[in-house]
Amino acid sequence: MFVKKLMLPLLCASLMGMVACGDESSDHSNSNPVVPPSPTSSADPVIIPGLSSAIVPTPTSESNVTPPPSGDYAALATTKNAAAPVTLFDSWKTAHFATIESDMGTYPSIASDFTEIFTSAYLPAGRVIWQSSYAYAKCKVDDATNRLLKSRACTVSEGVGYGMLLSFFRGDDDAFLRLWNYNRAFRDYNGGNLMPWIVRSFSYDIIDKGSATDADLDIATSLILMYYRTKLEPYKTDALAIINDLWKNEIEPNSKLILSGNTSMWNGTGKYEITYNLSYFSPVALRLFALVDPSHDWNGVLDAMYTYMAKVQDGGTGVFPDWSNAAGVAIAAPNGSADDTYFRFDKESVRIPWRIAWDYYWYQDPRAAAVLNKLNKFIVDKASGDVKSLALGTSYSWNLSLGVDETSNVVAGMWLGAWCSTGIAGNSTWLNSCTTEFNTKELSNSTASYFTDILLVMYSQLLNGAFVKPF
Repeated sequence: MFVKKLMLPLLCASLMGMVACGDESSDHSNSNPVVPPSPTSSADPVIIPGLSSAIVPTPTSESNVTPPPSGDYAALATTKNAAAPVTLFDSWKTAHFATIESDMGTYPSIASDFTEIFTSAYLPAGRVIWQSSYAYAKCKVDDATNRLLKSRACTVSEGVGYGMLLSFFRGDDDAFLRLWNYNRAFRDYNGGNLMPWIVRSFSYDIIDKGSATDADLDIATSLILMYYRTKLEPYKTDALAIINDLWKNEIEPNSKLILSGNTSMWNGTGKYEITYNLSYFSPVALRLFALVDPSHDWNGVLDAMYTYMAKVQDGGTGVFPDWSNAAGVAIAAPNGSADDTYFRFDKESVRIPWRIAWDYYWYQDPRAAAVLNKLNKFIVDKASGDVKSLALGTSYSWNLSLGVDETSNVVAGMWLGAWCSTGIAGNSTWLNSCTTEFNTKELSNSTASYFTDILLVMYSQLLNGAFVKPF
């Protein structure tokens, strides 16, 4: 600890931005926040982590890069607004993104631990700030200089994956690089290629070493997208390392279905029945994996997941439950996270329309259209075609014999975005009016809005055309 405290001033001096350690004004969410850097142009040089900072890797020739089939985009709403996701991302970043520099000032009692993991090989670094949490004691740092961040010292791998995708589609190379360094540092410290799902700030405190598959899928996807944009091999190399471990640990070998994590709680080797989370199914990820990793049957996983998804959707009311078993029946997750919601289209499955609409937007897969159109008919009937109806805020039951719908007197932005995106495969009238309504939504940027805000930005990028192919 004494050595680490001696190193702290040296680290502070070397960090980008030259922010004074322990200076409360350096915290990103103070009344006078540090202005986030402007997004970096894709034409700017990119220094790749793991190489000397004096080296700019030479891009590979175009002939050595296998391009994905681009095809045409599906039509978005005529009412889309390209400026909307830019404004939302920039607002989100001020409230839910922290750099290692700012966290050193926010959490002085643990700042001396940062050098344990974040050596020069992993700088600059940044994290997505998780919601206020009292479930994990280490998420709370009593001497935090910013009281709003006192119970927000944790980051979950899901947020890193989302953040990398958001940063990529925003063109914010600084945020992307910082998040990639954050991911790499904890993966290396944990001794594998899958990120532990919850960690504390930039310290060596790994709260839970188990992985979350959706995060691994999104992180690898963002790296492949960056590889195709820049033609820089290190992005692809790191993506392949993640993909290889993902195949070994997070794909069920017989059914080829996507598991929810890499521990016995999720893979069927323990006392629990395997439970699947369809919001972890990212068709675009699997398509990109198949391009860069022909040694594994990623198209087989894609086919198996679409078949399973149809089975679950057809077996219920038309929406998806948060969790389901191999038979396609709603079941509670073994970690107890959804005991009251597992049978509903709720906090997990609200992400499904984003992932499936993304696939349809880029590839127009008829299986994606079938899923989206069934969801769209369901909500149009419930709302009588009115995009302002409170019906869009209801968490609907997959099977009413398992539990009733849960109504709400508000329609959160992420719910509106989910229901809007169901119109992309055929209901342009709904898509147009719903996108107009969606673009009136603003971020909460509160200590409890991590999840709702990050999904609002994600849906905004998709609905407003920011999901631009890098090939």
